[in-house]
Amino acid sequence: MKTDKANRPLRVIISGGGTGGHIFPAISIANALRRRNPQTEILFVGALGRMEMERVPAAGYEIQGLPVAGFDRRRLWRNFGVLVKLAKSLLKARKIIRDFKPEIAVGVGGYASGPVLKEAQKHNIPTLLQEQNSYAGVTNKMLARKAGKICVAYSGMERFFPAGSIVMTGNPVRADIVNSTMTPGEAREALGLEADRPVVLVVGGSLGARTVNESIAASLDTITATGAQILWQTGKLYYEQCLAMADGKAHVKVCPFISDMAAAYRAADLMVSRAGASTISEIQLLGIPSVLVPSPNVAEDHQRKNAQALADRDAAVMVLDADAPRLLGETVTQLMADPERRKTLGRNALEMALRDSDEKITDCIYSLIN
Repeated sequence: MKTDKANRPLRVIISGGGTGGHIFPAISIANALRRRNPQTEILFVGALGRMEMERVPAAGYEIQGLPVAGFDRRRLWRNFGVLVKLAKSLLKARKIIRDFKPEIAVGVGGYASGPVLKEAQKHNIPTLLQEQNSYAGVTNKMLARKAGKICVAYSGMERFFPAGSIVMTGNPVRADIVNSTMTPGEAREALGLEADRPVVLVVGGSLGARTVNESIAASLDTITATGAQILWQTGKLYYEQCLAMADGKAHVKVCPFISDMAAAYRAADLMVSRAGASTISEIQLLGIPSVLVPSPNVAEDHQRKNAQALADRDAAVMVLDADAPRLLGETVTQLMADPERRKTLGRNALEMALRDSDEKITDCIYSLIN
């Protein structure tokens, strides 16, 4: 049993974002800190114009934005403006640290965490990094040497970080996803699907994935011929196009965005997805059989490395983006015709799950301060 001192209210900055893969773990950490002590003061710092500036206030937390942006590695001449924004962000981060007076700064990756945690480290404020991926991000690698603890979700991360600072915690996921008690039939009905028909859940991320959408569109008939129905999140950009391609097709439900992912996961017999770290953690915690199509448009090709970590354990099937037009439909069709293979994938994914990650990270935060 933790003592009152160990549970005392804290002043915490959580910085980073840019994608849901950074933002959802950050909010989960904040929620765990508030469960530990509701009086804990939490300030988020994100990048102006990025999705955290909307998602964090919607979750009930204050956020300040920095004018920071990422470097253009292909067109180096464009980086003068990036350097100006970085200088402004460092000045604003210094003011935020001075005014808020945090006891600890937590970085979850993304542009904004660099200036904030660098400034915290300069003032000898303890820092904790949370690295979601199997291949560490540039910002976290830059900050690692002076970080008190580095919370990771994959083994072998000592090739990026000081081994003595690494703590294996897993990635925090949204509580509603893990805690849902819906049966598959109830979840399907809640989503407007047939309760007794198996479901292929297709998710290309909140913005969609062109290759995944086009490959699924070309395979709608062969997939539904297995007796499955398809719940297809296309992303807003591709919604009208995919809706037209699914017109007249039975057992295909097309939507731009699925707001109730807890129900979608419970409904799914097989998932087709990109290989972002948060999605993979959710797949593991729920034991969902999956076909992972890693995005080739991410730093250091980290999604392929995320997917490979599961494929090596026979916990998912990986189809590379370049191969998806040729292989994705066939792979999904074969898996829907093979329930035993799906069970094996789901069981192996479940064995990789790391549970209570948000509480473990909160323990690390308190241990650094106390």
